Amino acid sequence: MVREATSGTFEPYDETYELRSGRPMSSAPAQVERPQFDAESDVRPDHPWVTVVWDDPVNLMEYVTYVFQKLFGYPKKKAERLMLQVHTEGKAAVSAGTREQMEHDVQRLHAHGLWATVQKDS
Repeated sequence: MVREATSGTFEPYDETYELRSGRPMSSAPAQVERPQFDAESDVRPDHPWVTVVWDDPVNLMEYVTYVFQKLFGYPKKKAERLMLQVHTEGKAAVSAGTREQMEHDVQRLHAHGLWATVQKDS
């Protein structure tokens, strides 16, 4: 890099000097104190968002079970339990994670014809 000297001529830029003051710049990284977190006092939830699947009059129970197995890799028993929860209670939380992950899960469920939404975990 080239910079203009005070006399109007150009001279090579020396990276060890700051442009305005002419003082040497430190090349050492700044020391930053990081706060210590106690695992017991940290109250942030691991998975603050959930994907909720809602009951609908269209999809067969076997199909909903199949979709849960295919998209989430759930064993048949877990997929059936979640499907029955959707059927009897009207909804079930089928996955938990970051908001972006849950929005992706909702899109995948919509692509398979299921009704699903993202909600903040309570």
